[in-house]
Amino acid sequence: MRLLPLAVAAWGAALVSIMMPVSAWPLAMGCIVAAAVWMAGGVVRSGPYAATAMRRSAGGLVPVILAACAAVALTAALAAPARHDAAEDDGGVIEVVAEVTSSASRGADGRWWFDARTVSIESGESGGSTAVPIRVGIAPTDGIELGAMIRARGQARATAPGESAALILFATEGEVTRPAAGVFGVAASMRAQFLERATALPEPGAGLLPGLAVGDTRAMSDALGADMRVTGLSHLTAVSGANCALVVGAAFWLVAVCGGGRRLRAMAAGAALVAFVVLVTPEPSVIRAAVMAGAAMLSLLLGRPSAGAGMLALSATVILIADPWLAATPGFALSVAASGALILLAPALATGLGRWLPPPLAVVISVPLSAQLVCGPIVALFAEQQSLVGVATNLVAAPAAPIATVIGLFACVTGGLPGIADALAACAWLPAAWIAATAEVAACLPVGQLVLVPGPVSATLVAIIGAALGTVIRGPVRRPVPRIPHAGADGAPWIAARAARLVSMAARCAHPISVVVLIVAVALGGAHLALTGPLAPIAAPDGWSIAACDVGQGDAVLVRSGGRIALIDTGPDPEPLAECLRGLAVDHIDLLVLTHFDLDHVGGVAAVQGRASRVVHGPPGDEADDRLLETLRRGGAELVPGVAGLRGELGEAQWSVLWPQRESRVFPAGNDASVVMQFEHGGVPRSIFLGDLGAEAQRMLVRAARPTGPFAVVKVAHHGSADQDLALYEALRPTVGLVSCGVDNDYGHPRRETIELLAAVGAHVVRTDRQGRILLGLDGQAVTIRAESDVGDPQ
Repeated sequence: MRLLPLAVAAWGAALVSIMMPVSAWPLAMGCIVAAAVWMAGGVVRSGPYAATAMRRSAGGLVPVILAACAAVALTAALAAPARHDAAEDDGGVIEVVAEVTSSASRGADGRWWFDARTVSIESGESGGSTAVPIRVGIAPTDGIELGAMIRARGQARATAPGESAALILFATEGEVTRPAAGVFGVAASMRAQFLERATALPEPGAGLLPGLAVGDTRAMSDALGADMRVTGLSHLTAVSGANCALVVGAAFWLVAVCGGGRRLRAMAAGAALVAFVVLVTPEPSVIRAAVMAGAAMLSLLLGRPSAGAGMLALSATVILIADPWLAATPGFALSVAASGALILLAPALATGLGRWLPPPLAVVISVPLSAQLVCGPIVALFAEQQSLVGVATNLVAAPAAPIATVIGLFACVTGGLPGIADALAACAWLPAAWIAATAEVAACLPVGQLVLVPGPVSATLVAIIGAALGTVIRGPVRRPVPRIPHAGADGAPWIAARAARLVSMAARCAHPISVVVLIVAVALGGAHLALTGPLAPIAAPDGWSIAACDVGQGDAVLVRSGGRIALIDTGPDPEPLAECLRGLAVDHIDLLVLTHFDLDHVGGVAAVQGRASRVVHGPPGDEADDRLLETLRRGGAELVPGVAGLRGELGEAQWSVLWPQRESRVFPAGNDASVVMQFEHGGVPRSIFLGDLGAEAQRMLVRAARPTGPFAVVKVAHHGSADQDLALYEALRPTVGLVSCGVDNDYGHPRRETIELLAAVGAHVVRTDRQGRILLGLDGQAVTIRAESDVGDPQ
């Protein structure tokens, strides 16, 4: 435990150095000087006092901490000039030659996104050799594997301080100039063969198998990915510490069965871990997971579990010295927290659970439970969803995950022997299908996930509840409270005993306090579930015609007339939409409108799968969009392309599509081809929903559809981005401007310019990021507004 301050100090130094780059050099120099002064003071002092001073500094740990902080700050300081030069290309068009440093994954915009390190950057007339990390988004291209060289051209965006990449490149053109070679090329070929072999198997499970075995999620559907996140199983498809620990444990066990000694077992486990890292691509996140898992598992396997915390702290420090920017990434924090939970918390939880369960079962449950309790507050800092079924689903998937991983790995490495590889892949498919089915079933549960506003408040709440649960499971402390002796001349024994007594009394009080905390949490949670479940029809608000669900950075708006319901888009995730539908007692969707197929508009489709009668949709852009529509069709929905001139009824209201134009080739599928809907009559305020149209498409809409105001409600285009056309809003003359966006989103939506534009045309702005769910209705000719949060005038 003495090395924990080392890791904490290095982490703090890294955060300061990357968030405030100008402080990196002063911090490095200050730590070096402080370490020198400390060591010089120890040398000057002589006799027993020097030894006492060194003992009081935990064996000379202070200079080690200062040296580590100096090393971290020095790494950031040396990288700062190149990163600063690269950031000057912000907003410009650049051409880069770079080496791919990570695997590629499909983003919500349809691009393949991956990390790379530049060899050269050319911008206009200037250019030259520059080595900085960048994030590249490019159209799907073959050959993007770790170690490959690429040439790409596009618009650059500088990142905020603390981001690992110095630039983000939105590439409009690119090519692989040199494919991955050597061991990386062999590993890429093996993964490609395994991916082809796995996807030939039936679903569910075929697309998941490569993710379980080698972390390749390219074949996994968006719906299954969402289900895995909701149920707390997404870590199985990432190359996390669990995968690495499994490889280390399997190699250790195999050598032990063959009669190898402890040293040989440790060497074999290390070699297996290195080979595994090469196979799944040694990108920074994989190396990080391997180091953390290796430190945790080897401390246990070598019979020195007490050294685990120190090894973990030392490993984290070394990683931060090599890459200080990891300090600001959720993945690094989760890796350290999960590994620490395995070492420090899981044994105590297993002992506590052993009071009620058989010891083997208690140990099995303690592993995912400890990770859930420790990682929960970190997740709450960055994500809106907290899985409530994560422990249960991990227990159900626990027997299948290692089988699918190990057999899948063997299927991957034996790709040169087709018969054996096919048989192994077929064997690995069964546990993969079990995990996929577990995720799909658990994701449909009404209480599978809790939605919280991400930030320190939510993290603190989750931490308090997690600490209470861990304390109750561990059991009450029965140590006697020490007596306090009379204070001596110097009072030191009395102070120490007093502190020990206070700690002991706090430990005794922790258990009953934790019980009270859990009772309150369960009572509040039960009331919430009742009000959004069986009692939802009674508790649901009435008198609304338009409801903007708070789904984060995305759109999901309900329109109601005559008992019929329309839903315009579904937001980025199923659970926030499902909670909104439960809270409004909506069971069936008569008309589902998918304005376009970006993830923030269709990511929550799973919440209404099989519950929609008719789907009006924008133009699909690729095969993934077609698959999504086919899934809705199999669920019983009628599919209707949304084009200008399409009309219909919703209860007593009428709706019409104003955009896009039929067979228009001006705008490709995406934002500017969003379906624009108009509703009126039947108790619904005259309203128009603008999807994600940009300014140019808005100008075309004015010329083509000639919408005439006034409109009571206008759903502002593209979450309130700055890309708006004043003439459109002047023509619409909105009473209420509705903005659907997420709290503290990365895009700065809604932009100040857009808020000022809406104010200029006389619109009252309501926005989900500040007011939560917003209900709009009619009281005569006036628009009524009810919101979850009253934050005053949102303008």
